[in-house]
Amino acid sequence: MAKLLNSFILRTVAVVAMAFSLASCDVSTPTESADNSVIPSNFRRVFYSELPGWRDDDVRYALQAFRNSCRAKIQYTGRLIPDRELFAEKCRMLPSASADIPTVRAWFESHFQPYQIFNDDGGDRGTYTGYYSPVIPACRTKTAQCNEPLMAVPTDGRQYKGVSKKDIVEKKIGRVLYWANIVDVQNIQIQGSGNLRLEDGTDVKLNFGAVNDMPFKSIGEELRRRGIRPSGGYSADAVWTHLKQNPTLARDVIYSNPRYVYFYESTPPDVIGKLGTPLSKIRSVAMDDDLYTLGLPVYVNTNLSDGRPFRRLMIAQDTGSAIRGWIRADIFFGKGDEAYKFAHGQHAQGQMFILMPKVYSYVKPK
Repeated sequence: MAKLLNSFILRTVAVVAMAFSLASCDVSTPTESADNSVIPSNFRRVFYSELPGWRDDDVRYALQAFRNSCRAKIQYTGRLIPDRELFAEKCRMLPSASADIPTVRAWFESHFQPYQIFNDDGGDRGTYTGYYSPVIPACRTKTAQCNEPLMAVPTDGRQYKGVSKKDIVEKKIGRVLYWANIVDVQNIQIQGSGNLRLEDGTDVKLNFGAVNDMPFKSIGEELRRRGIRPSGGYSADAVWTHLKQNPTLARDVIYSNPRYVYFYESTPPDVIGKLGTPLSKIRSVAMDDDLYTLGLPVYVNTNLSDGRPFRRLMIAQDTGSAIRGWIRADIFFGKGDEAYKFAHGQHAQGQMFILMPKVYSYVKPK
């Protein structure tokens, strides 16, 4: 009898503890119990305790970014696809914006199952690079310094897919938005978005509109191939400075890269990713959308360019032509010169964990 009583007490305590734990996360009763995901074989289910630095991360910032994902139209494409209804359910059960760190952490732990990602060859390391949104001087009309157009997708029916950058620019296949130095235009096209500072001090935000589907050719590698070594080597700073000092070479080298990116002007001036939501500084990450459904939480374990550990919960909200592979990501560092300092030197190996919506036991508090 004593054993039965002890067993009942333990079960009761467990149920009450679970109820209070989930109540603190401001959730309601789950409605879905279907299979919650399609998980490839190179994913291994893990505990949150296996995520390096998980307890030290201020996951409230990741929740803010995830809230943006919930406002997006999720495409549910790729090879890792969350259950549609379960994902929508998580979005209906978000903690309040004022929730503290333990509450938000408990919410993620209750609603998502972490999986460590492995490459097809079994390796658990991949490459982390960085990107940012540059701020460049620009003009409303063409000038000696503002010598290259920034264009929107053509609306006259002219074909741009498979057409080289040189032909697009020379034939004006698109609607000219603004003008800037050709080197700055190349930079903003590589980053996929940017802020323009016009002559009258007006700030304009340009976001990625479309691409001509031509291959990307590295500007630095083209200089190296030609035997041209800028003072300072082949860093982004050194390459851009050298090209600005040699405008004829700049045009020739930049046009050797056939890839062309169109933009659109956005209001408000947020940086918008492929998911269609504003990107969050060091909480949004670009990933391979041929593999992943954008919008999912991702835990990153890598290092910054200065060697410091970078262990954060991030949200997959963007992609890029060079971002291909299971463990391959581009960290969004924000906009302007400060973001550039981190983004341009970011190139490190690291682990990756994906958080998939899960079905969980729930006891509704009385």
